[in-house]
Order: sequence, then structure tokens, then C-alpha cells
Amino acid sequence: MNNRELDVVVFGATGITGRQVAAYLAERAGESSIRWAPAARDIGKLRRLLDDAGVDAPEPIRADLNEPSSLSAMALRARVVLNLVGPYMLYGRPVIEACVSSGTHYADLTGEMPFVRSIIEEFDRPAREAGVKVVQVCGFESLPPDLSVLLAGETANERWGQGLASVDVEVAVKPPPGLPRASDAVSGGTLQSLVAVAGAEDADQIADPAVLIGDLAVAAAVRRVSAITLAPRSGRGGAVIAPMSPAAFINPAVIHRTEELAAVAAGRPAVPFRYREGVVLGGRPASLPLRWGVAGVLSATQAGLRWIARSGPSVRQPFARTLARIVPASGFGPSGDRLQGWTWSLSAQARTVEEQQIEVRVDADGHPGYLATARMLGEAGMLLAEDRATPERAGCLTPAIALGTSSRERFKRAGLRFSVQA
Repeated sequence: MNNRELDVVVFGATGITGRQVAAYLAERAGESSIRWAPAARDIGKLRRLLDDAGVDAPEPIRADLNEPSSLSAMALRARVVLNLVGPYMLYGRPVIEACVSSGTHYADLTGEMPFVRSIIEEFDRPAREAGVKVVQVCGFESLPPDLSVLLAGETANERWGQGLASVDVEVAVKPPPGLPRASDAVSGGTLQSLVAVAGAEDADQIADPAVLIGDLAVAAAVRRVSAITLAPRSGRGGAVIAPMSPAAFINPAVIHRTEELAAVAAGRPAVPFRYREGVVLGGRPASLPLRWGVAGVLSATQAGLRWIARSGPSVRQPFARTLARIVPASGFGPSGDRLQGWTWSLSAQARTVEEQQIEVRVDADGHPGYLATARMLGEAGMLLAEDRATPERAGCLTPAIALGTSSRERFKRAGLRFSVQA
């Protein structure tokens, strides 16, 4: 890759998150020597949108999913391609194939676990042989929890020579002042991805915490000790813990694959631990019944999604087609004035096999699903493009394994601040 013209290409820079990734790389280009370019099918539209957003972008690249040669040409120009074109189970594979064939690192924001599994099965060996990192689920899902849990495990091993027995991840989000809007929550692209997964042939895999585990014995152990639960629960200080948003079926699979990959690299057996996560619904004591009610609705919604995924094709597919017409389309999301002003935190409370306690905390700025995610992905792309900035690993990797825990210092620039207490 040393002779590549560009470091990072942002494919799908016309979308809401894609424009934010482009804006972040434009800022970073003013501070560093990074060479980047946006890419999309419609160059005219791309130029207009970036101009309207005030993004000082280099000459864009035309790349079309229906023209494999254009995807290969794009990949051959860069060290890293960041793919923002979803749903990924519908549109992601051709871009990954072009990157692996071109010897180009790849990262995306998919949360579609059956699709991730299929990519591992098809591309892990070719990517390793080509020295390419294929890094999926590399935004709010699942980079912060993945790095945090791996950091907790490394800290436990360094200090006490112990592995982890359990981890509880809690996320608390504080929106900016003003009346909330429907578009503040889950984007149309995310909803379309969830619907696409629910209607897919292998949809029953979405609630499997071991869906990305290759070793059958390890997979069975993960299912036994760390089943995904959707029921609300009590948290610290009277908080109510609701299922993770936008879905509780994304991070667990990534976290457990990271443990498997870390164990293989260290030459030790993988030791599954109980992993649990959720969103903190805090507030005054008088609001407790309301918070439990909200948590119950969120739990029921995700339980419904799981029910659809586990149903037979005659039920699942018509239901998914109907939902696809009802939920907002890709492109639905918050306006620019609602991206700033958000703060959020993530706490990974870990316990070792001998009851030692570790807490890894992330304090962050920006809308978690849009602005913070875009900055994370942009910084991850820069890291992947730099020589010796990430571990010497290749293949289909999780964010934590691909980037390494030492990368956490770089994410300060993206608005994420990691700290460890033990």
C-alpha cells in the first residue's frame, strides 16, 4: 500500500453519517498529512451536499455498486475504504470483495450480525493472506464497548494474572436542550438495516451471542454463560437499565469474538465471561414508574424483533416487507443543529475470576449514533492507514483487535476519553 495515492476514501459520503465522516477527515487533514477523498455514485449530488455542509473536500471519486470495476478502481487508489452505504447485507459485499482483492483495508458501521458472520466465513482467510484488515461494526456499535472490555481484560491480566468473569456495560446519554425530535433517536438507515436483517434467510442468528464464534465448544460456552436478555433491570443509584439501543443483539457477538481472537493471539484457551449491557434511564425518584414503563416498551419492541427473526419465512418475510414500507427510509435523521450538544458516557464494570474489580469509563461528546460515530470511524480509518499504528493482524477483525487498546489515546481527538479504575 505504500504507493497508494490516498490514505482514506469515504464511500457513501452523500448520506448523513457519510457527510460527517467527510467533515471530520477534512478537519484532520488540516492538522496532519492525511490524504483523503469522498466517493459516491452521483458526483454532482456529492459535490452539492459537501459544499452545503461547508466541507472542503478533495476531488471526489465516482464509484457505483452496479459497476464492480469502479469499486476496484476506488479501492486501488487508497490504503483504507470506509463504507457508509447500507443496509450492508444488501450492498456491502461487493465493496469488501473489491478491497480484499485490491489489498485495501476496509471498515464499516454494520450492525447486521448474520451478514458479519457470512463475511467472516467468506473473506477471513483471503484477507489474512492479503494482509488486509476487514473491520466491521466500527462505530457507536461496537467500538467503545469493545475497546473498553478488551482494556479491562488486559488490565486484569497485567495486574493480577486473571481473566474476566463478568462485565456490565451501561450507557448514559444526555441530549442537548430543547424539545426532543423523532429523528434524534434511530436513523432511517439503522431501521432499514434492522428490518432487512429480520426478514433475511438467516435471521434467527441475530439473537445468538456466539454467532461470530468459530470454535464450536467456545460458542456453546458463550451461549451458556452469556445469553442475551431483554428484560429491564435495576442499576446503580436507583437507575433503570433498558436494553441497549438501537438493538441488544449487536455488541455481545462482537465482544465475545474479540475474546476468542485475543485468546488465539495469546496462545491460550478462550474463556467466555458473562456480558450484559443496557441504557441507563436516570431521573428523579418520582419518575421511577415512568422510567420502568419506558424500559418495558423498549424491551417489548426488541422482543418483538427477536420473535419476527425466529419465525418461519412465511411469517417473517411478509412482516419485514411491511415494516420496510412503514419505517423511515435511509436518509432520515437529525438535522445539523441537533448533532452538537450531546454528551454521553459508557461504563464497563468488570469482575475477575477472583473477584477483583475494574471499571473502564468512556466520556464522550456529540450525538452517539451520528456525530460521535462518524468521528470514531474517521479516526479508525486514519489509524488503519498509518504504518505501525495498529497491531500486526489481518483478516476479519473486531474493532478492538484491529485497532488495539493503545489506540484509545487517538480517540480523544474524536471526542472519546477512556479511563481505567482498578
